[in-house]
Amino acid sequence: MKLLYVKVKQEMSDIYGNTQILELLTEQKRVEVTELSELLHVSQVTIRKDLDQLENAGLILRAHGFATLNSSDDMNNRLAYHYDVKQKIAKLACESIRDGETIMIESGSCCALLALEIAKTRKEITIITNSAFIADYVRKTEKIRIILLGGEYQLESQVMVGPLTRKCVEAFFVDKFFIGTDGFSEASGFTGNDYMRSETVRDMSKQAKHVIVVTESSKFQNIGLVNLLPTHDVSCVVTDSAIPIQCEQYLLEQKIEVKKVS
Repeated sequence: MKLLYVKVKQEMSDIYGNTQILELLTEQKRVEVTELSELLHVSQVTIRKDLDQLENAGLILRAHGFATLNSSDDMNNRLAYHYDVKQKIAKLACESIRDGETIMIESGSCCALLALEIAKTRKEITIITNSAFIADYVRKTEKIRIILLGGEYQLESQVMVGPLTRKCVEAFFVDKFFIGTDGFSEASGFTGNDYMRSETVRDMSKQAKHVIVVTESSKFQNIGLVNLLPTHDVSCVVTDSAIPIQCEQYLLEQKIEVKKVS
């Protein structure tokens, strides 16, 4: 079993190993090969090999002499943004999960990393999800059981949505439901950018005692296009220490636990 997790960890490392490149692209949007070589103190040949690997994984776009992050809704691309922070958030969120639990996880990059962390560190966990990406992401581990909800398949985000998903999730009730978010404001609560996905989150949240938002702090500076969940429906937020002070204070005033990573 240990060898299996080493293999999974190595596969993730092959794709996301050079997080410094991803972080630089996140900050600067576009970086030249020569600049990456100077900043990371490695040869341009090494940088080009790393960029080839990231491009093959669908995480970046290449042009003559420079690279940019792929900005589509594909989950691999969303994982690239602030990868190190998201990984820390996932580990902190995982601390609330006990061996033998059944939980629900919605689609999202932090949620995908949470599922992987659960797979590596917990035993006999059942994950109910509407994300085909997450189901595939942890498929090579044996310590967890995946229940993939049916529904209409969204190609890029690889999630199930719609009336059939609602019908499927009604068969379950769990203690914890982990979700991501695209934005937040005091007036609107947590918001999303896709109506069908947001509706599915609301349907799934009705089947959970506690809803836990796992997201990087940058989302608290955005407002999504549609309502996701009202603030009072959330029990806990797991994020990083850069969350705006006014947002954190508001959440605490609403009796929502806020956990932060540095």
